[in-house]
Formats: sequence, structure tokens, C-alpha cells
Amino acid sequence: MRRLLIALICIAAGACAFSAHAEGSFAVDTLAPGVYVHVGKMLPLDAPGHDDIANLGFVVGTHCVAVIDTGGSVRTGRALRDAIVQRTPLPVCYVINTHVHVDHVLGNAAFMGDKPQFVGHALLQGALARSRTLFVREYAGDLDAPATDAQIIAPQLVVTDTLELDLGGRKLSLEAWPTAHTDCDLTVFDETSGTLFTGDLLFRDRVPALDGSALGWLAAMDSLARFKAQHVVPGHGPVARDAKPAMAPQRRYIQALVDGARKAIAGGESMSDAIARVGSGEKPHWRLWDSAHAHNVARAYQELEWE
Repeated sequence: MRRLLIALICIAAGACAFSAHAEGSFAVDTLAPGVYVHVGKMLPLDAPGHDDIANLGFVVGTHCVAVIDTGGSVRTGRALRDAIVQRTPLPVCYVINTHVHVDHVLGNAAFMGDKPQFVGHALLQGALARSRTLFVREYAGDLDAPATDAQIIAPQLVVTDTLELDLGGRKLSLEAWPTAHTDCDLTVFDETSGTLFTGDLLFRDRVPALDGSALGWLAAMDSLARFKAQHVVPGHGPVARDAKPAMAPQRRYIQALVDGARKAIAGGESMSDAIARVGSGEKPHWRLWDSAHAHNVARAYQELEWE
């Protein structure tokens, strides 16, 4: 009902921003042979179309398919699944989630009928357990009615360090990262094409969202920048060809948070004062600034207050 009211209001105002698949055009790009990417929209999480803001992908081997993130609704997950079926008759054997955030995991239920192994960071199970009630309550419209806990699907196969998945003729290398963007970040590297799926360890154009550790994120970016990838798929924003320059704007932003928070703390500034000032020079470089920046400053301040 809430979605219907929003839709009616939008139509009356002539200013709707619906998901692409709601209009019948769920775009999927071929990044390399057997590697496909859907680029999400630059929308805030509270806007119509918010279930289609994350980058999603799938990789096709000779035996089966691996999905990397499933979107912010069961509807988006089904659009992704339909795109896979249009391109290959092979079964989906793995559904990989790069982290816990709602825009990357709520489409999982669309793949239940394929009976894949759901894969994620070793800490993703706990993160989803903590989030499950919130997801069902706040994002009921993004789940099949009636919204249930069972639609929030945790990984069965977990990655504590690294893990290799064989799709037949190509292997995916998965790596679990220490706390950075979140406490359960996972990357996926397709060795055949040289494609690195970073999840939200990389934002491009859209302002990054810090829910883990600013210092940990800087360390993760240093490692990822040395990655020899031919294609880099961020969690949000356009695909890149080289990890190091792709990481540079985000690294500058997170470093500005750290430096600014440290200066504010050393000067006795309150968190609210820090939020008004820290990192403000970065605003012209990022879209959707107001959706995350204040939260990021608060997280960095809390992290660094007792270092």
C-alpha cells in the first residue's frame, strides 16, 4: 500500500524515479566474455527506485553461473535472474553477497528456486541476524508479501580468509577483508577476465558510506590499489579499468574524514561541530552528499576519539 501511494503521488506530480526494471528495461552490460554487470542508479535509499542502486553482476563458466550481489528487492533479484536466463541456460550455482547492506542482499530470495550455495564473509551471518528484523519491518515492500524473516538469506558457505570457486573453465577468487566499509566486506576476482568486483569497498561518484572503520578502509584501499585488474566493478558508480586511479578519489575522501576528525578531537570540538566542518571541501566531488556525509563524520569521530 505504501508503494502504491508513493507511485500515485509521483504520477500526479509527473516526477517519478522508478527502477529501470519497473519499466521493463533492466540493462546488463557485457564487460568481458562471460562477465556481465548491471550498473545501479544514483538515487538515495529513501527514493522510489531505491531497490536498484547497487551494481550487480554475474559470471558464466562452462558448468554454472555465479551471481555477485542481488539488489535491494526480490523484484530486482528477479530482474537479474531473468537477465541471466536470457544469456545462458546454465544453472546458478553460487549467489555471493559482498556485504550486509540492504541494497545488495534483498534480491537473494529470487534465487531460492535455483538452490544455489549462498556465499559471504564469515561475519555476514551475524550481521544479517542483527539486521533481519529491521529489514523485514522497514523494507517489507521490497520483499514478497507477506514479508518474512525467511526471505533474508544468510550465507551457507562462508569465507574467513580466501576461497576459490570453480564455475567450470574459470575460477573466482574470494577474499574476506578486515573491518572497512562494514565488518563483512568481500571481494570477488575473476581470474579469466581479470575482473575485480569490489562491493562497497569502492564507491565512484556517489559519496561513500562508512559503517565500519575509516582506518581499516584506508588499509583495504591500499591493498586493492595494487590489484592488477583489467576491469574494476565498484559497489556503486561506473566500472573502471585500473584500480589505483579508481580508488584515488575515495581514498582522498576517507583520509579527509580521518584527518579532520583527529583535528577536531585534538581541538576539543564536539561531534556536532565536527559534522558541520570536517571534510566539507570534498562536497563538490560527490553526488548524494547529504545522504551519507554527516553519518560518515560521526563514525570517524567515534572511531578516533579514543585512539
